[in-house]
Amino acid sequence: MSTTGSQNLFNRVWDLHTVRTLPSGQTQLFIGQHLIHEVTSPQAFQMLRDRGLHVLFPERTLATVDHIIPTDNQARPFADGLAEEMMSAIERNCHEFGITLLDLADKRQGIVHVVGPEMGLTQPGITLACGDSHTSTHGAFGCIAFGIGTSQVADVLASQTMALGRPKVRRVGVNGKLRPGVYAKDVILHIIRKLGVEGGVGYAYEFAGEVFDRMTMEERMTVCNMSIEGGARCGYINPDQTTVDYLRGLPHSPKGEAFERAAKWWLSLASPANAQFDDRVELDGASIEPTVTWGINPAQSVGVSEKIPDSSKLPIGEQKGIREAMAFMEFHDNQPIKGTRIDVAFIGSCTNSRISDLREAAAVAKGRKVAPHVRALVVPGSQQVLAQAEAEGLHEIFRAAGFDWRAAGCSMCLAMNPDKLVGREVCASSSNRNFKGRQGSPTGRTLLMSPAMVAAAAITGAVADVRELLA
Repeated sequence: MSTTGSQNLFNRVWDLHTVRTLPSGQTQLFIGQHLIHEVTSPQAFQMLRDRGLHVLFPERTLATVDHIIPTDNQARPFADGLAEEMMSAIERNCHEFGITLLDLADKRQGIVHVVGPEMGLTQPGITLACGDSHTSTHGAFGCIAFGIGTSQVADVLASQTMALGRPKVRRVGVNGKLRPGVYAKDVILHIIRKLGVEGGVGYAYEFAGEVFDRMTMEERMTVCNMSIEGGARCGYINPDQTTVDYLRGLPHSPKGEAFERAAKWWLSLASPANAQFDDRVELDGASIEPTVTWGINPAQSVGVSEKIPDSSKLPIGEQKGIREAMAFMEFHDNQPIKGTRIDVAFIGSCTNSRISDLREAAAVAKGRKVAPHVRALVVPGSQQVLAQAEAEGLHEIFRAAGFDWRAAGCSMCLAMNPDKLVGREVCASSSNRNFKGRQGSPTGRTLLMSPAMVAAAAITGAVADVRELLA
């Protein structure tokens, strides 16, 4: 595809990184920044050994540990033998292949999609890949960011390229003004509810409009993080002055005059007013309210004042899936979501563990107490976030309220570590997936919501409207 004045950001960046078109019709795409973690990298490194290959550009790969590390007792060796094995493997592999590793002794360690942006490695106009589905987070900066599989991780390590088919591009416009108590998490849950978990298959999403223009970078990361939950290959937001201001002064950002030149180019990448898209969707931001999932995929959600759908009134093709979800969650037609009793409250994950997320939750928790029957934990997304939160006294607010304050990591988002649901527990979670078994128990139940809504649920012991507590 040739570069034209009406080309959107996605296609322009794709073309700039195209090495060649392969006989299969796919593009061999150069990957500017590669991120790895301890779970999806061991097999990739072994593939290199088996083929006698080395890492072509080790300086373009950064490794961190996040998925399997415990967030309470981090003494080595870990109590979980498999976790210790994975930790040892990434230490050995990074040492052998010359890759920088943010281990537990490194104050930059944290969740892969938190540390990349806060170090300034994620920049507009680059291509970025990681063996993790929520790599779409980085699209908040106006770059193309893909989650990839283990064999593709090996491809990027060996060649700094990978083969991909070019997706179509859908512009998702959200205009109007968000009401108080409505956060970025509510916006993306609303989008997924409207377009469906398969609505984005074959597409990249460009999020645009007044709502995104007003968001901070951390809010934009929350939105882009869950693009994959809507079926999109990736999601992005055009770079603007908010992007430039965030990147200024970060460790890996350009310095001095080089930064000013880079900023000018970053801003030039934004899709022009006459940009061409394969599809367009427009949504009203003012109509969004605090949103809670009730089912077993992120599209099965309602506003906190709404009721769970009446399955008999839905299209025949949707009724089976809806009834499966209701049976698993033990909900029924027309049941209000507000008032649903919870057992666990989890604030964390690559979706919502940044400093602004913790501030929003702390504002709700301050001066209040977690309900006696609720187990509540707060897990910062990185050691840097943890340090900043403690400097602001947020940890004291959470602890005084009855939350468990943890070390940085993925924690209960995916439960590849000791933080898991037990039995049929119901969890109010700021994470990104409510699939069966996602949080560690095959029968555990997850309700996705914003960090502020999780805090409200922890305090009241049930799904609550955070606006009532903020008032």
